Amino acid sequence: MTDRREPQQHEHGGPDLSAPTVFVLLRHGETALTPEKRFSGSGRGADPGLSARGREQADRAARALEARTPAIDAIVTSPLARCRATADAAATRLGLPVSVDDDLRETDFGAWEGLTFREAGERYPADLDAWLASPSASPTGGGESFETVTARVAAARDRLTAAHRGRTLLVVSHVTPVKTLLRLALGAPPQALYRFELSAAALSSIAYYADGNATVRVMNDTSHLR
Repeated sequence: MTDRREPQQHEHGGPDLSAPTVFVLLRHGETALTPEKRFSGSGRGADPGLSARGREQADRAARALEARTPAIDAIVTSPLARCRATADAAATRLGLPVSVDDDLRETDFGAWEGLTFREAGERYPADLDAWLASPSASPTGGGESFETVTARVAAARDRLTAAHRGRTLLVVSHVTPVKTLLRLALGAPPQALYRFELSAAALSSIAYYADGNATVRVMNDTSHLR
């Protein structure tokens, strides 16, 4: 799916180059499933919370955000437990409330929930091959295609940029939504999702301008975790 936002024009006819809306993107900290690289989405699987290591990562990210200039103006998160806990750690440091946007949830991986990539390939080889080949293919058992996820993530982006124009927003989400926002900002094809590294509790940043342009400022920053 391509990003179809139209450039907005200033009242004098030229592009509007006012202060951008900045998304500071934070992937949630680790859960017990993260080190094992298991599919952990928003479908029929469990809704795991942060592990001890994940809680430490969330706190380190929160401390980095507390020291950030310019400061965070608002926080929005996926509804899933691992993101809520990561967002709450930041909210405690920043003294800000947390709002929830359901469209920031992770992909529904269907029957693959809880499986490793190898296990999914052994049990559902044709379905996995199709999913890797096309953004319109869905995981086994009624999961979400990347095309579907892209549509709802783009809708969330548009709502949030409109509601927070010119402000800095902390967006706490998951691998697929964060990669999707980065991919759309770069104008990269869907296959680029497989070529981004996105670590647990990593920070990325995108600036959205009112003329419709976007720039990726930071990607997969883990310096605060070291």
